[in-house]
Amino acid sequence: MRTLIVILTLLFGITAPAAGEVLNPVNIKEWNVTFGGRSRDPFAESAKSVWFVGQGGNYLARLDPSTGKITRKTLDDEPGPHNLIVGKDGIVWYSGNLAGYIGRYDPKSGRLEKIPMPNNKPRDPHTLVFDASGKHIWFTAQWGNIVGRLTISSRKIDLIPVPTGRARPYGIIVAPNGVPWVALLGTDKLASIDPNTLKLTEHKVINGARPRRVDVTADGRIYYTDYRRGYIGRLNPVTGKLDEWALPAGSNADPYGMAVDKQGRVWVVETGASPNNFVGFDPAQNKIISITPIPSGAGSVRHMHYHAATGAVWFGTDEDTIGRAIVGN
Repeated sequence: MRTLIVILTLLFGITAPAAGEVLNPVNIKEWNVTFGGRSRDPFAESAKSVWFVGQGGNYLARLDPSTGKITRKTLDDEPGPHNLIVGKDGIVWYSGNLAGYIGRYDPKSGRLEKIPMPNNKPRDPHTLVFDASGKHIWFTAQWGNIVGRLTISSRKIDLIPVPTGRARPYGIIVAPNGVPWVALLGTDKLASIDPNTLKLTEHKVINGARPRRVDVTADGRIYYTDYRRGYIGRLNPVTGKLDEWALPAGSNADPYGMAVDKQGRVWVVETGASPNNFVGFDPAQNKIISITPIPSGAGSVRHMHYHAATGAVWFGTDEDTIGRAIVGN
């Protein structure tokens, strides 16, 4: 593997936003999920339809932001759904994190289908993402130490083990060139997978980093949240160049949920701060451009989804709210 060039970019110094500071705040609205159940990982299929899971409550749910109405589909097998995504056809796909399957739910017919892991391993499908074609779903299995690919038409599942033990593959995204990238939370590495050969390559980042979530900008650069050290990191896959920027809360930031908007700005949540802070970073300026405390306090924001048509970043909180931050499109 090509040697990575490590460049620590110390841009903030004494001019950095201080912990607790509010800076160019964005508009955040939250909806209370009255039935609780650790609501998380919303996915907006439209301005009027936002799906999410209840990991502890074992349900799929849909919010209509225009009315505030929330409807729920109970999952009787108690699979501990961890994440969901929604196809252009309206089909909801979710990870049965405690039951070793990927679920498919058709809201029109009410039909549920469960696609088990091969030989029931790994047991913990975690985070799902479509490829650009919509023909495949890539997913992580944190404790199984595996990245997987589901071919939707055949229901065939390919499993790719991570060579490093206890690497804990966590967040996942598919880059514009079709290559999946994975945050390896148990290491200071990212992983990429050749979609044609399924060969997995590990990429070392900054020593001691713990990448948790990952996203990509239109130019193909990979961004990640360094949960341990309180940084936003960036890898240029072409040159191997690494850059990183300290978050306002520093080593106490615990950055977790992450999303990239249409303008290429990176949004993360500092979950170590109370209340959690919704923070915007602009790569064009190489600086923090926005800090907004989340009204509910949040507790922790674990995953985020950007809906380009409405310029909104959606997130769930440990306070059992579904939140929307208007960042623009």
